Amino acid sequence: MKRQITYVITALVAATAICSAATADKDAIMAKVKGAWQAYKDKKADEFKKLVDKDLRCVYVDGISNRQKELDDMNKWDIKSFTISDFDSFTDEPDVIVATYKVTLDATYDGKDVSGTYNAGDVWKKEKGAWLAIFHTGIKAETTAAATPAASP
Repeated sequence: MKRQITYVITALVAATAICSAATADKDAIMAKVKGAWQAYKDKKADEFKKLVDKDLRCVYVDGISNRQKELDDMNKWDIKSFTISDFDSFTDEPDVIVATYKVTLDATYDGKDVSGTYNAGDVWKKEKGAWLAIFHTGIKAETTAAATPAASP
């Protein structure tokens, strides 16, 4: 009986440590996401590069991008403000985290207003102790009126 109690306590301690690590990683990734958006908003390419992998891939409604294209496009963006909400993440590997969130932008791209709320997702990978974004997507959320199908004649 004493041995069984030891096993149960060991399992509980291990589970608590895993949950604590997952919470710490979620908080760390949320901070990284905000940091990447802030660096992009502030047009600080060197800070942005510290947060995204050299092989970053991005998927948007208008195409596929990589880190160099993201850096090239940085000067076309004028992000006045951004707000991240509904942040969530999960992991089933110790070195990979998937994050989903909404980001509300007050922004223009190449002079065109692109303000609104976007559904976004990232994949982050821990390499040499540092979390780097390896994938990003962001798609503008449709308004209720736009999402309602047109009536058939």
